Amino acid sequence: MSSIGKCWLKALTIASCLALAFFIVVILFLVVSHSPPQAFFDSLRSEEIQFAIGLSLKTSVASTVLCILIAVPAAYALARYNFPGENIINTLLDMPLALPPLVAGVGLLLFFGTSPLGKGLAEAGLVFVFTPLGIVVSQFFVNMPFMLRVMRSTFESINPRYEYVAKTLGCTDAQALWRVTLPMASNGLLAASVITWSKGIGEFGAALMIAGATRMKTETLPISLFLNMSCGKLEQAISAATILILISVVSLYIFERRGGGVRL
Repeated sequence: MSSIGKCWLKALTIASCLALAFFIVVILFLVVSHSPPQAFFDSLRSEEIQFAIGLSLKTSVASTVLCILIAVPAAYALARYNFPGENIINTLLDMPLALPPLVAGVGLLLFFGTSPLGKGLAEAGLVFVFTPLGIVVSQFFVNMPFMLRVMRSTFESINPRYEYVAKTLGCTDAQALWRVTLPMASNGLLAASVITWSKGIGEFGAALMIAGATRMKTETLPISLFLNMSCGKLEQAISAATILILISVVSLYIFERRGGGVRL
């Protein structure tokens, strides 16, 4: 390719990056700057927004912990072992990324509301339909693949020879994982946890289907945004949107800083 052709290609591709970045900045700026700062702080003092913030934090932390406990071992298995049906399992575990959240929510509603297992859990006191527990399970289902993909990439970037050396020094497989691999994967684990937590706070579609949109009961920040926008309370809706944007910006910054080159 001639130098002139390379110059035009470089200019075109960089221009597309700048145009996309500008478009995103404009959208975010319009949301954040729509209301005066005083209106934002007044909304933060309202009981409803404080409840939504508290419920969002509780449910997102709970779902992130579930993702760590379940997705991290699964990611290690996919990164280290070959087993029958591995490709099919990998595809199935990525399915929540492709599914519309509303469809995932309908599936969860049917599972916990009509299936024998769901009815049995409800009789035992674990009610997921129209309760905060439904929010937790919807966040887990939709956002688990983010934890899985980041941690699988992290484990694959760690040379398995470190584990072999640890085992020659007397460690069992589990001890090698706990003492060697997981400490080396700490940056990836932090990045995966932050991005999963951030996505959990922003989950709306699946949570709406299984937990409903009840004020002061299942009202997370996205639900609060939806409810207040629906009834014309624009200031409170914008406040919820602004909080979600701030959380997203901070989470993405931490992910980029600590992710060690890992990509979703």
